[in-house]
Amino acid sequence: MPFTIAIIGRPNVGKSTLFNRLVGKKLAIVDDQPGVTRDRRVGEGHLGDLDFAVIDTAGLEDTFDDSLESRMREQTEAAVKEADVALLVIDGREGVTPLDEHFARRLRKGKTPILLIANKSETRASEINAAEAYRLGLGDPIPISAEHGQGLSLLYDALRPIAEKAGAALTDDEFADAALEPLPDDAAEAPKHLQMAIIGRPNVGKSTLVNNLLGRERLLTGPEAGITRDSIAIDWSWKGTPIRLIDTAGLRRRSKVVDKVERLSSADTDRALTYAHVAVLVLDANDMLEKQDLTIARHIVEEGRALVIAANKWDAVENKTEAMKKLRDRIDYSLPQVKGVPVVTLSAMTGRNLDKLMDTVLKMYGLWNKRVPTARLNRWLEGTIQAHPPPLVAGKRIKIRYMTQIKTRPPTFALFAQKGEDLPDAYHRYLMNGIRETFDLEGVPLRLYLRKSENPFDKKD
Repeated sequence: MPFTIAIIGRPNVGKSTLFNRLVGKKLAIVDDQPGVTRDRRVGEGHLGDLDFAVIDTAGLEDTFDDSLESRMREQTEAAVKEADVALLVIDGREGVTPLDEHFARRLRKGKTPILLIANKSETRASEINAAEAYRLGLGDPIPISAEHGQGLSLLYDALRPIAEKAGAALTDDEFADAALEPLPDDAAEAPKHLQMAIIGRPNVGKSTLVNNLLGRERLLTGPEAGITRDSIAIDWSWKGTPIRLIDTAGLRRRSKVVDKVERLSSADTDRALTYAHVAVLVLDANDMLEKQDLTIARHIVEEGRALVIAANKWDAVENKTEAMKKLRDRIDYSLPQVKGVPVVTLSAMTGRNLDKLMDTVLKMYGLWNKRVPTARLNRWLEGTIQAHPPPLVAGKRIKIRYMTQIKTRPPTFALFAQKGEDLPDAYHRYLMNGIRETFDLEGVPLRLYLRKSENPFDKKD
């Protein structure tokens, strides 16, 4: 991107709505209640012939303690320092507030150029209120309506000279945030990067894990549960492998979710999982694999994503051998459909075993993309049927003809047989377990579809 824009302002003035308008997608969660945005989110913005990186930030807060609001303010200040221009957004319907005046004074002391945006300026009354903004000392207010797309030509005129002055100044591509890409049907159309989602219950250390992987405080963390609300996708690389790292909001049981913003966050997490390749399910080692963890794990498997379980805060576990045995037994009993799913013990706070986690992620990604040659698959099938023939159905044995792998991501197979629809579930599982063990696909979701084999001697109309 040729230059970077930060969107700032007090809570609930429409910053995320303007962000979504500029990137052309509903990436940021938008709601009427203030304080929805907490982490800063970066997207690729477009306005006319201008291309830029745009940063959505939390509302400016006047707090300087150890609170969540103070940490949100630090994130916003970091965004302003990174940007070539900051858009200070005020509410054109309410007019200038004392808080707007306070932040305008602070921003004028910085080196980053400031453009004053009077949002929600759809009516004549709001235009009059916007005129009050001259007293902020930031030049002419630009009246717009982010929700309705009005006034964007005025914003373009103000941004154009800044873009020309910025020239080829680029953001840090290694850590630039990104939109999520849909998955292709096969590895031949695979995106150039691995999309890795960090998923789990609230307050298990997901954002801390992401920050330690990146080597910087990119995301808000703290003792409060549910800090993360948006799914934040960050382009990154690990030992030369391009990775899109996706931090997600914590998932609680649906019966406990009553807040509208939390419902939107859960839906955003589900969307992130849909676009992921590998999902890292983060557990709290002091309270591992409770019912909600299992629900999340099953959802990951049902979506066909490669699963890696990360037992976080492992340094706090006293009897590690007993805890690992209990965890492994619970996984094997509750997730038989992904027998052999890998477990990595780590500490997101100290960085212990992060290398092992990423090596495991790359291994599972490779297995998720694995293709078994048809000839080898059918040699195995022939030996398997001889060792354990399919059962009789109505006095006749089911005739299995052949098998082929029809796609990867996850590995998916088709079995052609006469009366294949009558194949018992137990024999279906027998074949699935054989494929998993023989072709080293342990821990990866598999699909096995039954296809009817046509009898050439059947009479046809």
